[in-house]
Amino acid sequence: MVAASVNIKNKKARFEYTFIETFTAGIQLTGTEIKSIRDSKVSIAEAYCHFKKGELFVKGMHIAEYDPGSYNNHEPLRERKLLLNKRELAKLLKKLKNKGLTVVPIRLFINEKGYAKLDIALAQGRKTHDKRDSLKEKDVQRDIDRAGYQ
Repeated sequence: MVAASVNIKNKKARFEYTFIETFTAGIQLTGTEIKSIRDSKVSIAEAYCHFKKGELFVKGMHIAEYDPGSYNNHEPLRERKLLLNKRELAKLLKKLKNKGLTVVPIRLFINEKGYAKLDIALAQGRKTHDKRDSLKEKDVQRDIDRAGYQ
């Protein structure tokens, strides 16, 4: 089966956090949700992950309602369970005990089998001066690239 070219990134997370470790998780979805994802009607900018009774959930991920879905439609901002194996969940839970760490979604995509997957990262919040430094580095790199092409 050929996968759709769905690749939704969380650019805000790359600016706000320093990533320590990344994981790829499956998502438990309903029928109308996967159809909306294939139409790229998703936003993960405000999403975050949290543990509930030893299971990992993503909250704040907006999947727009599927237009032809009628009464079978889903709630756009509902909590969705992330599917990781026990070892990965235990590792994340253990590392989250450290102060200042959180789990944020980075990228939503559809794999070659047609399943929706979410790349998540164990992340630490950046300080304001770190954000400024990264912006300066981007500006310098942009100037170098411009000078090289002319």
